[in-house]
Amino acid sequence: MSTLEIRDLQVQVDTEQGAKQILRGVDLTVRSGETHAIMGPNGSGKSTLAYSIAGHPKYTITGGTVTLDGEDLLAMSVDERARAGLFLAMQYPVEVPGVTVSNFLRTAKTAIDGEAPALRHWVKDVRGAMEQLRMDTAFADRNVNEGFSGGEKKRHEILQLELLKPKIAVLDETDSGLDVDALKVVSEGVNRARSGTDVGVLLITHYTRILRYIRPDFVHVFVDGRIVAEGGSELADTLEAEGYDKFTPAKA
Repeated sequence: MSTLEIRDLQVQVDTEQGAKQILRGVDLTVRSGETHAIMGPNGSGKSTLAYSIAGHPKYTITGGTVTLDGEDLLAMSVDERARAGLFLAMQYPVEVPGVTVSNFLRTAKTAIDGEAPALRHWVKDVRGAMEQLRMDTAFADRNVNEGFSGGEKKRHEILQLELLKPKIAVLDETDSGLDVDALKVVSEGVNRARSGTDVGVLLITHYTRILRYIRPDFVHVFVDGRIVAEGGSELADTLEAEGYDKFTPAKA
């Protein structure tokens, strides 16, 4: 059983106009086997939460704590956080020229486990996971995300999730830019990862469409850098019907 615990997290970012406070005291707990959906309008701070947890240097922590199994994540480097069991699927996955998908995945797995996986079994696992995600296995020999379509990049993110088996997975707008077919395939991959391990999932999204395929245990409404409402999966249905207006400061 693993636990990601966020307490009173406050984050700012430097802009041309000076420092801007984005997160204003976030409290959230994600445990093994739980799926939490963070929903909110554009600019509410959802992606800032994801990247702050992962250790992006753009964001400055000005208060609060983030722990994973009692260990201080904020004191760790980005790679230490990954080895501790934290995974981030990015909204805009980056290209890594000169590094093939197969080498990237095996290097990451070795870093997390402390030893290289047996090559024969590893190749079989990678091929099987790619086939389930309907990825051409020739992609294993291509450079990471280089020349990939948006959907292919998102499938590669979920391929990492399935193979690396983290304790906590933060999925930042994984549904962004996906057509209906790709959304189903990616969602199936997330659900396989959920059922095959005790991973805790923090799913960040604007829309409810991905929640038709990945049913959350908890839904949190994010507005102006804070969680302003919480509930079960039924809250997502309310948001789809009514929108975010009633949660904004002007309507509070």
